[in-house]
Amino acid sequence: MWAMTQSSISLFFRGKLFAEPAKAYRQIAIGVAVTAILLVLLALIGAPVWVASLLAAAIGGSLQPYLFRNLRYR
Repeated sequence: MWAMTQSSISLFFRGKLFAEPAKAYRQIAIGVAVTAILLVLLALIGAPVWVASLLAAAIGGSLQPYLFRNLRYR
C-alpha cells in the first residue's frame, strides 16, 4: 500500500499520473478556490475560524470525488 502511494505521488509530480494533466490541475484549482471562498465567507459571517476551516475543508473534500469523476489515469 505504501509503495503504491509513493509511486502515485512520484507520477503526479512528474506529470505522468493523469492522461490530461491540465484538466486535473484545473479541477484541483476549482476545489481549492471553492474551499478558500467558503472559508472566507464563513469567517465573515461570524463563525469561529476553527469552525469555518472545519466546514470549508469538509465541503471542499467532499467536492473532490465529484470534480475528479471524469479524469483518466495513465
